[in-house]
Amino acid sequence: MAEHEFTAELWRWQARDETTGGAWFFVSLPFEVSDAIEEETGPRKGFGSVRVEVSVGSSTWRTSVFPSVEEKTFVLPVKKAVRVAEGLTEGGPCTVRLRTVD
Repeated sequence: MAEHEFTAELWRWQARDETTGGAWFFVSLPFEVSDAIEEETGPRKGFGSVRVEVSVGSSTWRTSVFPSVEEKTFVLPVKKAVRVAEGLTEGGPCTVRLRTVD
């Protein structure tokens, strides 16, 4: 599968904070990257998620990107360990290398 690299703003999902007191952070994929992933993966099951391998700085992990009605693109969750290790802050830039996996 193709590898995609982009920089986007790290944002906090406010609804999650209100219901559980926890914070979930995401990066919205650029529309052209989202479109490319749609073409690469075809029809999906369940929530429409796509398994990916992601690198941010020296951190690499496997997760899924999820389609977001609000954002009109896929969103990538960024876990706390990565945010801390890479010095990421809410509203700041996050440079991502991403590829789909089986």
